[in-house]
Amino acid sequence: MTFIQPVHGVPALTVDDCLVIADLHIGVESHMRSKGYHLVSRTGEMLKSAMESAGDGVGRLVVLGDVKDSVPGTSKQEYSEIPGFFESLFDRFDEIDVVKGNHDVGIEAFLPGRVRLHPATGMRIGDVGMAHGHSWPSKRVMACRTLVMAHNHPAAMFVDGVGKVTIEPCWVRGRFAVESNDAYPELPESFVVVPAFNRMLGGSPMNSASTEPIGPILGSGLVDLDGSRLYLLDGVDLGRRSDLMVD
Repeated sequence: MTFIQPVHGVPALTVDDCLVIADLHIGVESHMRSKGYHLVSRTGEMLKSAMESAGDGVGRLVVLGDVKDSVPGTSKQEYSEIPGFFESLFDRFDEIDVVKGNHDVGIEAFLPGRVRLHPATGMRIGDVGMAHGHSWPSKRVMACRTLVMAHNHPAAMFVDGVGKVTIEPCWVRGRFAVESNDAYPELPESFVVVPAFNRMLGGSPMNSASTEPIGPILGSGLVDLDGSRLYLLDGVDLGRRSDLMVD
């Protein structure tokens, strides 16, 4: 059985000897600057965090999509930072895989040749399937025990007695509601939604009725989303999504 373990305090998890992260959105600061915000790049901070999150025995990195932020097109920041970001990661990791996300149009031009690029249909490591989550995975990926996906930037919303709202990134872990359907002879037993690695992105409150889960899987009826559990990055189990709804 393939071992899955979230990294304490960080939006990353290990799958056997691999570190898995998602939603880097390198170049988001450039997008925000075009709207009048004065922000410096945090790509260096993400590089440091990825390296420090890899414990002993971890020699492979998997990025589950949305390496870049601009769609369509590419910003100067992305042109400048993405190649060097991945070259620097090879100082720590022997192997790097990237699964394409919906923001990764043309990402081939930015990645070093040593990076293995996988289509949006995903990849597998043992009995764990992995995909960005914006499109349907392949049958092979869905015939896994656990499906790990991203795309939603999941977060938990807290509202205090005076109405102050706080949003914290979170993990979502739940089970599939059916074992198969017409499209997939086999479906996973469980799923995990990975929070965004780039802290600039904030998050989408999974316990708010006004948040519509994005991507085909979470909205398909294939999963028991209400019965899923939300976990903070420090490992605190907040409880079932259905018991945590704030509106």
